[in-house]
Order: sequence, then C-alpha cells, then structure tokens
Amino acid sequence: MRPDWDSYFLKIAYAVSERSTCDRAFVGCVMVLEKRILTTGFNGSPAGQPHCDEIGHLMVDGHCVRTIHAETNAIIQAALHGVSTKGSTCYVTHFPCINCTKVLINAGIVRLVYSTAYRKDENAVNFLKVANIEFYQKELTTDDAGAVHPPYPHGTGLVVMPNIENGEE
Repeated sequence: MRPDWDSYFLKIAYAVSERSTCDRAFVGCVMVLEKRILTTGFNGSPAGQPHCDEIGHLMVDGHCVRTIHAETNAIIQAALHGVSTKGSTCYVTHFPCINCTKVLINAGIVRLVYSTAYRKDENAVNFLKVANIEFYQKELTTDDAGAVHPPYPHGTGLVVMPNIENGEE
C-alpha cells in the first residue's frame, strides 16, 4: 500500500538516522517544502572532528556534547547550500530538545512531525504552541515489505528487519 506523505518522509528520516555516529540516540531529520526534500541531518560531530563511534562520548551533565543534533545539522546544511527552510515541515525521528526546538522556530518551520516522544520537554512543547507551529506524533508500523518501524524501545532509532532465511516474518 502506498504510504501517506507524512509516513513517507518520516521513513526517510529513519533512513537518515542510520548515519548517526552517537549511539545514545540514532536521530534523523528531513526538512520538506511542498513535498520536496530540502535537506537532511543526523546526529554527528562537527565536520573534521572525531565521532562518538570512533573515540567515545564526551559527557557533560549527563549529555553527550560531542555531537550536533539532527535538526540543527539539517538547518546548517540548508544554510551552507543557500536553501531557505521558511514555511517547511520538519520530519524527525525523536521529539526535538529545547535547543533544537528554538532553532527550528527561528528557521521558519510551520509544521513538525515526529515519531518517538523521547525526552519530550514541556518547555519545547510550549515554545511550539506560542510560535503557532503545528506538531504531532506519528507512530509508524510494519509495512508491506516487512520492515519494522518505530516506536522502538528506549528511542534507539534502529531499524529491525526480519530474517527471512531463519523463518522470521
């Protein structure tokens, strides 16, 4: 069955999350305007810097500060390539943190679709409401190809494929 647009772009966000280099959360983001992908982003270190999966986490106050979050990376990619995100929809695997929420608001998004309510912050929710940004959670399910889609336990963001050879379906 053909997926609706929100499912389609959210599935792409999960594919993007596979590039994440911090295993604390595999997060992917897709910025879309008029059903066209503008840019993508995933959790990863700044360009030219070592990644968590290479040298480990850099923890400060319980947070890994080595990585840039997926949403911020997507906005940075748009800025680097001269692409406006004004009026766009942000599809992201996990609900944005407070800082990413503020970045998305200032980037001009009008809509946010997320799958996992990982560490959903009430301040971020209130910021989105005050900014009149439509947001909602879309939980994905098993598709016709047999791929299992979120929500995943503990917000891992990993895509689990059945092993047909071993009889899993």
